[in-house]
Amino acid sequence: MNAEPNAPTKTFHAIFLDVDGTYADYGVVPEAHVQAVRDARAAGHKVLICTGRPMAMLPQSILGAGFDGIVASAGAYLEINGEILVNNGFPTDLATRALAALDEHDAVYILESPDAVYVRPAAEARLRAHVAAHYENAPEGAAAGSSSIIGHLKSLDQGSTAAFAKISVFESPIPMAELVAQIGSDIDVVANSIAAEGPHAGELFQRGISKADGVAAALAHFGIDRADSIAFGDGQNDLEMLAYAGLGVAIEGSSAELLAIADRTALPPSRNGIAAAFAELGLL
Repeated sequence: MNAEPNAPTKTFHAIFLDVDGTYADYGVVPEAHVQAVRDARAAGHKVLICTGRPMAMLPQSILGAGFDGIVASAGAYLEINGEILVNNGFPTDLATRALAALDEHDAVYILESPDAVYVRPAAEARLRAHVAAHYENAPEGAAAGSSSIIGHLKSLDQGSTAAFAKISVFESPIPMAELVAQIGSDIDVVANSIAAEGPHAGELFQRGISKADGVAAALAHFGIDRADSIAFGDGQNDLEMLAYAGLGVAIEGSSAELLAIADRTALPPSRNGIAAAFAELGLL
């Protein structure tokens, strides 16, 4: 995009921000990050959220800076200017198999759809206990952070159906690897960012769909080259996104696997890492 004939060409980037552990900490966004997003957009760059969360778990406290688009549900959903461009929910057969396996083992889980978060009535109390325990570690704003998970909670009775793009498992009596094997090869799992760590919790998603798919669709929409994309993340579901982007930025303290593929690192939200990185990269 050229300003005038013979004038230096300015490169406009598409910037993709993971939420938990990257843009926000326990659902709380530093004011410096809000201002950095606004300044980057004012400078002509496109800034998008790219999160594992569904739209129903993205409150105004996270989206308040204003964004050019949202990649949600770990790449299964893309919305730009209110228009839904991608919405890849679980196929009926996969959804049926997944719920049958989860219910057989009395797992505590939520189904994540754009409009709501669903839980089995018998598991709701245990779910709320897991969420409360997680947000007890938050330095501040715990109530606001936890409400983004349980604020759109709806009961899903046995026999009822709901469209969803991802399943977050908070408690499984069997390891997640065994659960995945029972469901089938068309599903996969990554660590859950809002649950106890370990083999008995995780996020179930359709194999072959990742945040990189949402990034690619957004770049195509805006007509921005892949080489001019920048992605920030800290979790296992950010691997494909950082590998795909022209510049991949991992948050300090991320897994060794993510750090190995990143082009550079940024400080965590507690140290205003996004703001500092934007300044260093000349995006403001």
